[in-house]
Amino acid sequence: MRATSSTGRLLGHGDLRLLLLVLIEQQPRHGYELIRLIAEMFHGHYTPSPGAIYPTLTLLEEQALLRATEEPGGRKSYALAPAGKRFLADHAESVEAMWLRTRHAARTAAKMTVPPPVRHAMEAVKHALLTHPKAWNSAEARRVAALLERAAAEIAHASES
Repeated sequence: MRATSSTGRLLGHGDLRLLLLVLIEQQPRHGYELIRLIAEMFHGHYTPSPGAIYPTLTLLEEQALLRATEEPGGRKSYALAPAGKRFLADHAESVEAMWLRTRHAARTAAKMTVPPPVRHAMEAVKHALLTHPKAWNSAEARRVAALLERAAAEIAHASES
């Protein structure tokens, strides 16, 4: 599954590069592990191809933002180089914007797998909450919260059966 933005792309221009740097900043990683982590971020609805990941890792290594260590079996482990740490610090606003776009794209990808009648019902609930005609006093908030919690519990229980 490929979720797209208004530009037709899953991630914005340069977002994969930033995402890889941020994930590697957390701890050194292998290319396959990065592919798996990104797939998990998108709840399995998008998995980047090795043809996108490995050339980007090579480019980041050539730009001295990453250091690669050769391991037995020919695998490489990538770690953030000092220049990569400076790059992320210097581009903190871009990194934050990338995280916002990536989270939105992941939600969109997940949402697109929900059947249309369920999506419609979700939108109806959202609309009802946003246009709620009564005052939101504590009693009304508890009543509506209880309705939503019961619905969530029934949905979760049905999926366990």
